[in-house]
Amino acid sequence: MSQDTAEFDLLVDEGWPAPGRMGEGTWVYRHAGGVTKRANSVLPLGERADLPEAVDRAERFYADIGLPCVFSVGMGATPGLDGELDRRGYRLVDPTLVMTGPLSPGSQDVEVAGTPSERWLRAWWSVDGGRRSATGDVPARVWAERIVTGVPAGYVLLSDGASEDGDAVGRGVPQGRWLGIYCMAVQPHARRRGLGGAVLRALTAWGRRQGADSAYLVVTEANTAARALYEREGFGVAGRYHYRVRP
Repeated sequence: MSQDTAEFDLLVDEGWPAPGRMGEGTWVYRHAGGVTKRANSVLPLGERADLPEAVDRAERFYADIGLPCVFSVGMGATPGLDGELDRRGYRLVDPTLVMTGPLSPGSQDVEVAGTPSERWLRAWWSVDGGRRSATGDVPARVWAERIVTGVPAGYVLLSDGASEDGDAVGRGVPQGRWLGIYCMAVQPHARRRGLGGAVLRALTAWGRRQGADSAYLVVTEANTAARALYEREGFGVAGRYHYRVRP
């Protein structure tokens, strides 16, 4: 596994940080009360001579904390892992694209806050939270807030003023030359008004001011509307990953 091969695996892990983490050899067990597969899965990088035993240990770890065993299988995943999981009956779910694109010269008229406001959190959670639930005593939205505030980031909220909450939100994570784009969400009543593109351009313009020279984001293959937006803004596919979920 080269650093280049695993680059986006590592960037996404850093940009969407799981509050709970435990290293096991070259793998990382991530957990956040079950809120998002990204933060509740094994990040399986590097060669493993003990691959079957390593999978066994991962299964025991997640069973012990009451979560399903999930693997994020990206470009830097341990060789042979996908086949091992397939043989064990793990389902392949949520094929996801990594897309990269340019930074907007953009204007500085849109505020990019250093912390998410309650309006930002409500707007994002109402779209992306859906039916998410958490294990244990901590509510799902609390876990989600821990994730989205886990590293320094910028938060954009746009509204046409007709609703109490924001109509469109996004989050940008400066990561050296890269800006990670996360939490892109537009309220159903505000779609097809160009707000998603406006949020994206505000974030990428801000990312340029933070010293980045390119942006990346992740989007499920099935989300054709979001993919079309990102393609219009100049983003193209740079990689892929998927999850394997234990039956």
